[in-house]
Amino acid sequence: MDDTLEMPTAAPKPDEQQAQDEGGDSSGDEDQGPDWTKIPGLSAARPVIPKRGEKDFEPIAQGGSGLQRHVLDRSRAAMLEALKATRTIAYKSVSHGIWYPELARAHVTVGRGIHLATMGHSVARPATTSEGAKKIQKRLELLPEEALYLVERGAMYCWKPTDLPLKHTAHLDDMEGIPMSVQQAYAEMIGTCDLTFEKYQVYAYLKRLGYVVTRAKPPSADYPVPPALQKSVGPQSLLGRLYNAMTSLLSRLTRSFTTGGLDWWRPIPLNRWLHHNLDNSWLFKSLRFLPSGHKTPLQIQSAPAASPTPYQIFFHLYKPSTPFKKTAPPPPDFSVVVVNARTSPMPTISELTDLFGELPELPPPVPRKRVSFAQQKLAAGSAATATKQQSQAPPTSQPSLVRRAMAWVWPLPWVTTNTNAQSRPPNPFPPLKMGNKTVVIAAVDAGTISFFRFGQGVFTEWPMA
Repeated sequence: MDDTLEMPTAAPKPDEQQAQDEGGDSSGDEDQGPDWTKIPGLSAARPVIPKRGEKDFEPIAQGGSGLQRHVLDRSRAAMLEALKATRTIAYKSVSHGIWYPELARAHVTVGRGIHLATMGHSVARPATTSEGAKKIQKRLELLPEEALYLVERGAMYCWKPTDLPLKHTAHLDDMEGIPMSVQQAYAEMIGTCDLTFEKYQVYAYLKRLGYVVTRAKPPSADYPVPPALQKSVGPQSLLGRLYNAMTSLLSRLTRSFTTGGLDWWRPIPLNRWLHHNLDNSWLFKSLRFLPSGHKTPLQIQSAPAASPTPYQIFFHLYKPSTPFKKTAPPPPDFSVVVVNARTSPMPTISELTDLFGELPELPPPVPRKRVSFAQQKLAAGSAATATKQQSQAPPTSQPSLVRRAMAWVWPLPWVTTNTNAQSRPPNPFPPLKMGNKTVVIAAVDAGTISFFRFGQGVFTEWPMA
């Protein structure tokens, strides 16, 4: 290589059109590193994240030339200067809190910003008034992951009480204690209240995506918990059971005389007249050579000295579109289990069964209707025409009382409406894909988070399965 190339010189500026084309092609490349030398104003108070660019050269075994080493040193120095820039925040949007290590909670003394709308819970603590009297007063407290997340984002100043004499500081007279840095917050909050570093990584990642994250198991009695998704139904009354039996008998008799053909999924229409236990479910169950269904107990003997399983639900997750209230949270959209991928093996069938035993059953998914734009215009036009004709048509006469009573006692097949006659059977594939219970497992592998969804199938509830 020539000696002139060994000396660092100013490289000529590329063509503007060529630079724009290269910038557009390399902006979406996630495998290449950013060019820190293109940051405008490294001495600015707020650093700007640069766009990703192309590599100037490929690494070689000889170590490269002096120009290449100079380019690398310049990029490394620019990166360090950008990382050393001071992070600034608006004082009007910063909250203030006091961290109490003996409680593993952070007391919010000044609450600002939108973060506290979905974070923190109210706790009644004894407080001392200015006159020296003690009374119970409610205050807003944060869990360790919530306080650490706000401190890391620069949305809260956290203080720690101390007995040491402190100097007078302007605008901070009402704060008791010394300020905590991000490093000190990590050191003191990680490991308290069952919080591990992997669980905090999952919490911070989901919060940055916009989800509302809460604890599945309340750490204290004051922590709000969501209600059960399905409430237990009480025993039915005698009149209700008699009415259901009469309605079922009349519908079976009507179906046996009016429907033509044989229903292959119900081959025995009059099962109780032939034998006391000869019905459709018993017939299909007798054809199975292995027991099926989640109600069948597992024939697995657990070890007597088994270690506690890491697969336990730790977080409840809510979508950003879900209406959320801190004092009365709704049923969660997802339940998240956090494990360390380096030390936790794959979940066994017993662990998955225990997880699904804690979860309530979910309703089947609502079928999606895919309608094209032409069909939407046609439906809108037909609806407008029908509304116009209905306004111009004379009022129809209502059926008599005797006719409505006969339809309620004995529903006849020829009196049914067109909607029931044209209704299609439900699509079984969305319920089979989703299942009636769902749990999300977040596996953290040295900072890399992977989410896996496990569902409990409902194959036994569909006759085709």
